[in-house]
Amino acid sequence: MVLDYFNFALNNLRRRGLRSWLTMLGIFIGIAAVVSLISLGEGLQAAIAEQFEQIGSDKVIIQPKGRLGPPGSETAAALTIDDLDVIEKVRGVESVSSFLIKTARVEFDDAVKFNFVVGLPSGERRELIDEAQFYKIAQGRELGNGEKGKVVVGYNYGAGRVFDKPVKLRDTINIQGKDFKVIGILERIGNPFDDSSLLIDEEELRDTFKLGDEVSQILVKVSDEDELSRVSEDIEEKLRKEKNEGKGKESFEVQTPEQLLGTISTVFSIVTAVLIGIAAISLVVGGIGIANTMYTSVIERTKEIGIMKAVGAKNSDVLTIFLMEAGLLGLVGGMIGIALGIGIGEVVEIIATRAIGSPLLNSTFSLPLVLGALAFSFIIGSVSGLLPARQAASLRPVDALRHE
Repeated sequence: MVLDYFNFALNNLRRRGLRSWLTMLGIFIGIAAVVSLISLGEGLQAAIAEQFEQIGSDKVIIQPKGRLGPPGSETAAALTIDDLDVIEKVRGVESVSSFLIKTARVEFDDAVKFNFVVGLPSGERRELIDEAQFYKIAQGRELGNGEKGKVVVGYNYGAGRVFDKPVKLRDTINIQGKDFKVIGILERIGNPFDDSSLLIDEEELRDTFKLGDEVSQILVKVSDEDELSRVSEDIEEKLRKEKNEGKGKESFEVQTPEQLLGTISTVFSIVTAVLIGIAAISLVVGGIGIANTMYTSVIERTKEIGIMKAVGAKNSDVLTIFLMEAGLLGLVGGMIGIALGIGIGEVVEIIATRAIGSPLLNSTFSLPLVLGALAFSFIIGSVSGLLPARQAASLRPVDALRHE
């Protein structure tokens, strides 16, 4: 019986081919927007999560509070080398290291850019940076401990994405008025900040900018992962006392990779929800279109409904047929929208990868997303067709047969 209803509803939609396609327009535009936005958001979050996993679950990150961009891009209260000494004395801390990051004038082949320069520490504190695998060498070699006049460049330099001419090993790059010989080129990390950074010795960067004992970010490794929360709280308390700052008024933030990832995920969720809300307007328009089409269909087929009832069709039979027609409009619109959304996601991924040289913006299409979009589009169609279907089912056979 259900199959008969389905075939009957499908045949009716086929007879109104152009009208059916125009009715589905709002549905598949809305579904396409929702699917593409969610897939890109999920892909980006997964890529960022992978980046944080490389840092490790036994690490704590300390940075100036209130930063709106990458380290070195803000004007904020600076962390200092003295803070490292304070943190090293906290119970449960195994090792401490730091980054010094500044925006510098970079000149190569008579072209000038302004990019981030990262100062790497020397000695034991360098070991923690290497362990966290922040940077991997693709060509050449790593920067030696305390090695002056040498630079390791990010992937984008070697790929010709920063300057028109690709930077090669043994080339010379001028950083803030000083010449540096290129000894290494990094592997692609996946974000523009890291892939366009330059690595030099920390002390040389400090001397170049006359920075004194300032550091941009501190990395801490704890001896026991289970004690991560307790160690984080102790570090925050020690630094607060050292800087004579009240609770809630700290000039710094102490966070684990999981906390940072949670913050980023929350921001992504809010932005995605807003964008989906905007895209949902198309679904509302599509639902109104389906309702309008079904009302028109009831008027056009009044006599047909009367004949159906005269030969024994029940109100529930008529209601089911019209609901199924409306649901099919939504379902087919959803299927087209999903296909279109997948296509949009893939195109955006390709364009983003080529434009910024980053594979972070990946589109991820999960089975729950596809099934959810299909179910949602079917429900939108069915709900939109409910009132017209009830109107059709409530028609009296005698009145329907008299309709001209």
